[in-house]
Amino acid sequence: MHETKIGPLNCWVQGDPETAKILAVFAHGFGAPGTDLVALGEELFQIDDELVGQVAFVFPAAPLSLEHMGMPGGRAWWEINMMRLQQMLETNRIEELVNTEPPGLREARELYLDFLGALCREANKEFHQLVLGGFSQGAMLSTDLFMRHSATPAGLCLFSGTTICLNEWRELVVGKPGLPIFQSHGRQDQILPFEAALILRDLLNASGQEVEFLPFNGPHTIPYEALNQTAALLKGLASS
Repeated sequence: MHETKIGPLNCWVQGDPETAKILAVFAHGFGAPGTDLVALGEELFQIDDELVGQVAFVFPAAPLSLEHMGMPGGRAWWEINMMRLQQMLETNRIEELVNTEPPGLREARELYLDFLGALCREANKEFHQLVLGGFSQGAMLSTDLFMRHSATPAGLCLFSGTTICLNEWRELVVGKPGLPIFQSHGRQDQILPFEAALILRDLLNASGQEVEFLPFNGPHTIPYEALNQTAALLKGLASS
């Protein structure tokens, strides 16, 4: 594992991006430090050692510091009004949640595309050799980029993400090439409701995507079974 800067973002890299067949790029969630997901690389290598040499992991740190919100070390892809989000959840305004375009999403997406372009150039890879994903806000960013970008990644790994921009996503996903997508979500998630995750699953499946959905009894987290299924997805892509 080493730390480096790729394009506009600081990153942690495990494996050799130049020699690996697949690059798995996992973006962390709101309020987490940039290192929040880096342990996943070693855990996935331990789950299946055949991934070593075939897959490299890249964990970018989000650009925004949340120190001014009382979260020292916390970072974000875009700022979230947590009070408004909590009010929507308490009043069960799921439709409002899934149709919202968060302020700052566009800027985050453009920055992330710059980063991915720099990663592909440095690693001598094409976009279709990237698996995009992440946790919570990072999963949302990866999904939105998949919806809006003309190039198609190798697959998606979405841990405890949710639906946003539903009306736009519903139009954008039409005609997208099918790709393997892994999605996991806790039935007791009190931050991003399970019902909104089901909307995303159904939206993707209805458009011809290949969603492997893992519901689990638990909160806003990544269960071990999700890592097992992620390892299987990556192994399948690397060996194809």
